[in-house]
Amino acid sequence: MTRLWQALQGDRLLRSTRVWLVAIALGSGLVMGLAPAPLNLFPLAWVALAPLWLLLFKGELVTTQSMAQTRSKDSGFRLPFGVWLSLAWGIGYHGLALSWITGLHPLTWLGVPWLASVAIVLFCWGFITLWGAVLVAIWSLLMLWIERLTHRTQAYSLWAALRRVLLGTTIWCSLEWLWSLGPLDWTVLAYTQSPGNLALLHIGQVSGTSGVTAAIVAVNGLLAEGWLCYQPSVSTFREANYSNQQLTVNQTKLKTVTLLAVAVILLLAVHGLGYALYRQPLASGNVAPLRVGIIQGNIPTRIKLGSEGIQRATAGYTSGYEALAAQGVEAVLTPEGALPFLWSEPNKLRSPLYQAVLAKGIVLWLGTFTAEKDGIARSLLTIAPNGSTLSRYNKIKLVPLGEYIPFQHLLGGIISILSPIAENGSPGMFDQQFATPFGRAIASICYDSAFPEVFRTQAAAGGQFILTASNLDPYSEVLMAQHQAQDIMRAIETDRWAVRATNTGYSSIVTPHGNVEWRSQPHQYQTHAAAIFRRQTKTLYVRWGNWLPPVLLVLGAIAIGVSFYCPPNLLVHR
Repeated sequence: MTRLWQALQGDRLLRSTRVWLVAIALGSGLVMGLAPAPLNLFPLAWVALAPLWLLLFKGELVTTQSMAQTRSKDSGFRLPFGVWLSLAWGIGYHGLALSWITGLHPLTWLGVPWLASVAIVLFCWGFITLWGAVLVAIWSLLMLWIERLTHRTQAYSLWAALRRVLLGTTIWCSLEWLWSLGPLDWTVLAYTQSPGNLALLHIGQVSGTSGVTAAIVAVNGLLAEGWLCYQPSVSTFREANYSNQQLTVNQTKLKTVTLLAVAVILLLAVHGLGYALYRQPLASGNVAPLRVGIIQGNIPTRIKLGSEGIQRATAGYTSGYEALAAQGVEAVLTPEGALPFLWSEPNKLRSPLYQAVLAKGIVLWLGTFTAEKDGIARSLLTIAPNGSTLSRYNKIKLVPLGEYIPFQHLLGGIISILSPIAENGSPGMFDQQFATPFGRAIASICYDSAFPEVFRTQAAAGGQFILTASNLDPYSEVLMAQHQAQDIMRAIETDRWAVRATNTGYSSIVTPHGNVEWRSQPHQYQTHAAAIFRRQTKTLYVRWGNWLPPVLLVLGAIAIGVSFYCPPNLLVHR
């Protein structure tokens, strides 16, 4: 009976401990979720990952897991508890940062019942949150697995700490790169610094978002490892019996100070490099400015495809185009789907906006829809003064469940129950080039802004300025601010001026340094004329692409090799 009582007490203690650890992990993820726009509490990102790191390499390996393994050694394969902690952290971060998705509700204007609308929105929010949280869970699983393979050195030696920081940074950056190849990508750690930390974002000119993410992960890891070295677990010291060596207080303090010093040096170094790039003058030389106009139509999506929406769009964009032409602009940019109908020859000829182009002779960048073999494409067209279509860019990254049904042949029947879309969209190819009378441009449509490679590829092919057309309705200003933050990063990485036209806000003009020269008010009809400059520079990132993850992988492999093949006594206290 006594043993049974002790076992029950142990179970209760284990459950209670785990609940607290999950709460801490979830809370630190929520803190990271406060860093991005619109709150712009970007300094939080430099400490918000450290608690999870501490739990993984102290709480997971030393306390709860050892208790669980003592209770049940033959229970078969189980995911380490640290993976569940990481999943909780990821749910906190991605769930809070992506909470604007709930703005989809209600979808009653699509004929979806109120309760079904709630189910659809919760499903979308939960799915994209878990998609991001899985990245964190895989990161922790790989970290713990490698840690056990290389656990020939003392857990809190300086070498082991630096190795963990290197591997943690490598794995995180590599996973973010893999996620960017898929259909869902928004909340990379780098975007927590946009738009508040423009100096640091200039690291993107060297290594893209991976450089910023790497700095954030490494600083968090160094802070956590410094604490672990200062507060080592007694049980770990009992397990580490290399020639009966013991850490002295002075040695412990020295390692802690060393790790914290490295964290501070790294933090200052990346900001110093970014600031040096940020201070580079935007010399225009003898290049004449390009005067562009922006129209923010403010047509709610719930009426956009009906007769009322088409009439409002036709009148608003036609009058806006004529007003901007009178102000002397050379080209006018409209949002994604500005004219919400298929741009066919009969529809084009009947369009008052098209007739205005023929009358005024000003280039029009028109967001509309075009027919493709495999569906309808969301397109940005260059309409020349003579009415011809000079170039076309088709949106590359379509929104899953919103603009196409993923795995349609396998899951189309099931997903169609949850998705209100009637047909699949047709995605564009990565090798598109957008020619204009003013030189080649870098084109993007809405969700493309979250994928740096869309912009880098076009910049490498000679794109001289960025044109982004978006429709952010029915979402709140949270998405508007985050979408602008994404475009700010793309402008900095490619060293290009960016012109953003959105349906409901924030339309804006962004400099190559990420400064917003003008921004529209949300949920208002607005027009604006501004001057931008064409640029032909090529940053290191534009030239070399996402080179940092492969370099980190090589360094990580070397670190693992050193841990395996060097005698343990050489690495214990170093």
